[in-house]
Amino acid sequence: MRRASFSLSVLIKSFCSSRNTPRILQSAARSPILFPKCPQSRTLQTLSRATPPLHRKLKQQSDLEEAFESATTTEEILTAFNSLESSLNPSDKRLGLACLKVGQHLETIESDDHDKTLEFALRALKILDEDPEDRIPIAMALHLVGSITYNLKRFNDSLGFLNRANRILASIGKEDSVGFDVRPVVHAVNLQLANTKTAMGRREEALVNLRKCLELKEEIFEPNSKELGVGYRDLAEAYAAILNFKEALPLCLKALEIHKAQLGLNSVEVAHDRRLLGVIYTGLEEHEKALEQNEQSQKVLKSWGLGSDLLHTEIDAANIQIALGKYDEAIESLKKVVQQTDKDSETKALVFISMAKALCNQEKSADAKRCLEIACGILEKKEEVSPSVVAEAYTEVSMLYESMNEFETAISLLKRSLSLLERIPQEQHMEGNVSARIGWLLLLTGKVDQAVAYLESAAERMKESFGPKHFGVGYIYNNLGAAYMEMDRPHTAAQMFALAKDVMDVALGPHHADSIQSCQSLANAYSAMGSYPLALEFQQQVIDAWTNHGPSAEEELREATRLFEQLKKKAFGSATGVVAQDFPLSQENDTTFTRTMQH
Repeated sequence: MRRASFSLSVLIKSFCSSRNTPRILQSAARSPILFPKCPQSRTLQTLSRATPPLHRKLKQQSDLEEAFESATTTEEILTAFNSLESSLNPSDKRLGLACLKVGQHLETIESDDHDKTLEFALRALKILDEDPEDRIPIAMALHLVGSITYNLKRFNDSLGFLNRANRILASIGKEDSVGFDVRPVVHAVNLQLANTKTAMGRREEALVNLRKCLELKEEIFEPNSKELGVGYRDLAEAYAAILNFKEALPLCLKALEIHKAQLGLNSVEVAHDRRLLGVIYTGLEEHEKALEQNEQSQKVLKSWGLGSDLLHTEIDAANIQIALGKYDEAIESLKKVVQQTDKDSETKALVFISMAKALCNQEKSADAKRCLEIACGILEKKEEVSPSVVAEAYTEVSMLYESMNEFETAISLLKRSLSLLERIPQEQHMEGNVSARIGWLLLLTGKVDQAVAYLESAAERMKESFGPKHFGVGYIYNNLGAAYMEMDRPHTAAQMFALAKDVMDVALGPHHADSIQSCQSLANAYSAMGSYPLALEFQQQVIDAWTNHGPSAEEELREATRLFEQLKKKAFGSATGVVAQDFPLSQENDTTFTRTMQH
């Protein structure tokens, strides 16, 4: 998900341009804060006639406020602020609003001095907090502090300030007592909450805030506006990032529909929509549709001369061709792309990785390895500059080495990837994926003790990033169960398989092949413990599930039935004392496992 760079004043201007807004909101669009003018009433005129020095003082104060309100450049704003500050009491609300305006301006221009921006924001919050009834300025100050602490990578602090802002705004409703439309402020806070939660790896939670952002845009913008289309695409992109392509598809199609209607078939926004659709269709394994969208995106990007975007779209196309088995076509496409890339660029490395993928599929291992060596040579030079991109590339390279049975090289690359990701808090979701991959390869190569540590770490990271019921978490539990079986710990293995089955049933459905395999593993674990009644119960579930697949699963059904009959013999032998129970299951554990399955 891209981080939207904005301040509340910019956001309000955008909203104001799309609809009729209250006059006070239009004023807010010109400046993020409003300063009260000194009223030229008869009372003041009388006072000024009686006390000329006071009149001059009030006039000077008014001039200072006018000068600050009209300032636009950074230098003008800071100069006017210094003059205004010296004329106000340290606890004056007008000073708090002035600090807020300076902080918002510095945030808008993306000042590198985050500490200075934070100083203004915290000072504004301290002053404005003195009047808890003035909730909108307080919420705006909290949003500003939350945004700056996000930039400083103090994500827990950011989350605290933003959650408080969200609570305050929830207590107001759509408008405050004077008719100020608070929805732009609510949008800004929710978008920053989504950015912060994503940075913390809490992507499932971030989706709630992004949904709220889209709902607000639907209320504020005209139907089928460009901004609303971008909102649909951003949410689609967020769903695609957690591999939920089914949810992403209708959102992206809606974005495309809006942008085609408003901007025409050859707009850049339509090209970006189509490229994302290509990614989504690839995730859904509808590769022909993916290639069609990709080709249409390329035509538009080429007509606009957007070289960088075009190169990446062409690489996407080659990867789709590989998925379709069109290896020669993919290689020819990549040869053309590589000639357009800069020497030692990340894009060149990605081209060589895709070429290696095609060559691996053609079983040309020597050529594939040469391509991967060139790619890794480039990536090593980019580790400090683009650690996230390099880490993801190392992961892809490791999978290709794994496909060539070069397991030690694959593990080494994954560990390099992990060492980069551990330094990037917002890449926790990738950290979980990489840890899971290392654990799987260690398990595959017989290093079971090491595998367990990586898999347990991966499970925690994945749960935090994608939620406890994501299918990826289920696969990790399955591998942990297999590891514990290798370690002759069937009790613990059964717990892991039970958790895996619980996740798989929710994420994939009880009749998915991987869900059935989890159930089969659970039956095997109970059998290893000598708990044959439970083993038979889950083996029967396996038979029922494969039966629902019909003729396409005859072989699997036959094997499941054979195992059921074998279990019945073991259960009978156990009852007559012929078969020893090497791993007796206590009544307490029996109940615990049954309870786990019920949940």
